Amino acid sequence: MGSLGNTSKLAEPALFYQNVYESSFPHVASASGLYITLEDGREVLDATGGAAVSAIGHGNQRVNAAIIKQLSKFTYAHPGYFQNRVSHQLADILVESTGGKLARACLIGSGSEAVETAMKLARQYFLEQDPNSPRLHFISRQNSWHGCTLGALSVGDLKSRREPFLELLPNNVSQVSACHPYREQRPDETVEEYVARLAAELEEEFQRVGPGNVCAFVAETMVGTALGCVTALPGYFRAIREVCDRHGALLILDEVMCGLGRTGTMHAWEQEGIVPDIQAVGKGLGAGYATISAILIHQRVIDGLKAGSASFQHGQTYQCHPLNVVAALEVQRVILEEGLVHNAHKMGLLLGSSLRNAFANHPHVGQVRGRGLFWCIEFVADPVTKKPLDPKLNVAKRMRLRGLEKGYEICLFSSTGCADGWKGDHFMLSPPFTITAQDVEEIVSRTLRVVNSVFDEVSLQPAK
Repeated sequence: MGSLGNTSKLAEPALFYQNVYESSFPHVASASGLYITLEDGREVLDATGGAAVSAIGHGNQRVNAAIIKQLSKFTYAHPGYFQNRVSHQLADILVESTGGKLARACLIGSGSEAVETAMKLARQYFLEQDPNSPRLHFISRQNSWHGCTLGALSVGDLKSRREPFLELLPNNVSQVSACHPYREQRPDETVEEYVARLAAELEEEFQRVGPGNVCAFVAETMVGTALGCVTALPGYFRAIREVCDRHGALLILDEVMCGLGRTGTMHAWEQEGIVPDIQAVGKGLGAGYATISAILIHQRVIDGLKAGSASFQHGQTYQCHPLNVVAALEVQRVILEEGLVHNAHKMGLLLGSSLRNAFANHPHVGQVRGRGLFWCIEFVADPVTKKPLDPKLNVAKRMRLRGLEKGYEICLFSSTGCADGWKGDHFMLSPPFTITAQDVEEIVSRTLRVVNSVFDEVSLQPAK
């Protein structure tokens, strides 16, 4: 018998992530700052922070030391029986970061869990007022992504990940159009007219479902994976907030990907002139040092619970897990003390202008869009008509894989479906908030090399 953990003699790998066959992805040896070192010695520039996760870069010694210190104290105590101080400290920092506009923080696990928890809390809020409340319908937006668990999947609309499981999803969700000016705003339509049209569409959906049946409207404040860093037009979220308020429904904003400094302010909703009832945050919370997410809750929702049972019927084994919490707490202290949200804003302006300059005349770049350190390049067959590329070309995937090849060494977060849910190639750049002007230059240079390399070998003849 081989030694424990020795899988060299297995016909197929024991580990199952997504593909049932052996992954061709390289193995990581170490990581520091902006770079991931592979076992073959190559250093890959992590221009995506994983999936917009590594907000302060890799290998931060302050965070590592905080985790080690907690390890020497205790690693787990069930949150249903015991409290821990670091959870209170993290919740305080999160609430303070909203300027007191949100009142409580519930600490949980993944981004999908945060969305699920937000949906459950919204439903219970109405049940506390009326045990027979009919408000169990959720309205979300097309071409969105809220996570892979069933509740989160039901409000999302990343079709390639959603379609296989449609029969499993609850039927209390409907969707309206996203605010996607690049593809959906009519040529003769002003910003105000487009926003009014979207608000009217939401109003019509409320009326179709029955205004008293709607529990909440769920949206990404800035759309991530599904559309690629799409920012709402000015006035859109204020109009949406007005529709929700008119009918007494809650507003849930998913900032798992775009929140906690990624867009150049601590919360993306700060730039929209509104405050949500419930907000989900995640990736940048623990910045890869911990598996943690949270929901931030408005006082009106807390008051709704107080008026009833005063207890949220939700609990998970690893809520408030001290190792996760202490890592996230130190991450947030680093971001605050080192002024990294301001740097994300400043470097984001430079990254955006540099990308636009680099790809201004590219024949297959439809749009460079984003905010803060959250940027996307969408590729098209024709920039004038915005016709998407033939999906058979696999352009976005090719670019991601090319970036990992020798001589390119850059992470690009690729996705598809930004044109109609199925067609449309794009990739995103979401580097750590710690980047410098020199890092921006290197990111743009390597990105341009990858894009040119792929298009040099891809035939753009129409598919037969």
